[in-house]
Amino acid sequence: MGMTHKIALAAALGLSVATLAGCSVANHQESVGEYVDGSVVTTRVKASIADDLGAGPAANINVKTIQGGIVQLSGFAKTQKEKDRAGQVASSVHGVKEVHNNIVVAP
Repeated sequence: MGMTHKIALAAALGLSVATLAGCSVANHQESVGEYVDGSVVTTRVKASIADDLGAGPAANINVKTIQGGIVQLSGFAKTQKEKDRAGQVASSVHGVKEVHNNIVVAP
């Protein structure tokens, strides 16, 4: 990515140019690119779960994407089938390499 693209990305994200020089977004864990990629994957997973399970059940499921396309699901599902389906849907999303399904079944 060229410097012009990095500056445009920084402006869009409200970040400083110094952050793009190799510093991480939070606690020196992820680069800006990894953070943005993770946010895109998280959004895709949330949307896919909402499309598949419906907005109600999806509202109880939290999604976090960390480095390398690892997605962590947490929150609550009403049935084991709903929990399993959320994991299946998440694993089918482009950019997801691994899913940790920590959803708790709580009827």
